Amino acid sequence: MTTRVLVCDDQAMMRAGYVTILGAQADIEVVGEADNGVDAVREARRLRPDVVVMDIRMPKLDGIEATRLIAGPESPDRVKVLVVTTFNLDEYVFEALRAGASGFLLKDTPPAEMIAGVRTIAAGNALLAPEVTRGLIGRYGERIRDDGGAAKRVEEALADLTAREVEVLRLVAAGMSNAEIADTLFLGRETVKTYVSRIFAKLDLRDRVQAVVLAYRIGLVTPE
Repeated sequence: MTTRVLVCDDQAMMRAGYVTILGAQADIEVVGEADNGVDAVREARRLRPDVVVMDIRMPKLDGIEATRLIAGPESPDRVKVLVVTTFNLDEYVFEALRAGASGFLLKDTPPAEMIAGVRTIAAGNALLAPEVTRGLIGRYGERIRDDGGAAKRVEEALADLTAREVEVLRLVAAGMSNAEIADTLFLGRETVKTYVSRIFAKLDLRDRVQAVVLAYRIGLVTPE
């Protein structure tokens, strides 16, 4: 199965590099390019790629706002976004994740990791190690819960979850992998995988990053 990718970066050389690296893979097809945020949103909606590789700093509309428009909760047809940037700053990572991005990489990431990142995002997984996600969201947890009143009440968000599913969600938010959750709760790994899938479906979550953000947003877990 071929993964369709849209490359968005205002630097022509950088775009060309992504196109060359990704397009050389048998299972990846670069279906379009954009050099500003406005065009990125338009092309994402027109082409419906599996993954958008999105730079943060772009003219007309920055990558974070473009990500929010095509991957955020208000987007009618969400597209998965892999954000890339020159700047390894928590603020950028936080804003990108809150906007709806599924992953984050630096521009100096080796080509093999970039390719693996696109495949990871396309497969529906988040591209942040659990411990990185936990630490990052933990540091910004208060801001997540106070984002203009958009946070859900705990009882509203968890109303459809069983007690076991709430427990699994709490451990996901703590940065545990499925294997670690299975060991902690004395469950089979496939059973945990099923629980996680059900949680995502019930709460309309795309991946573990969104699950972590929601858990902090509703106060299920708190910053360390």
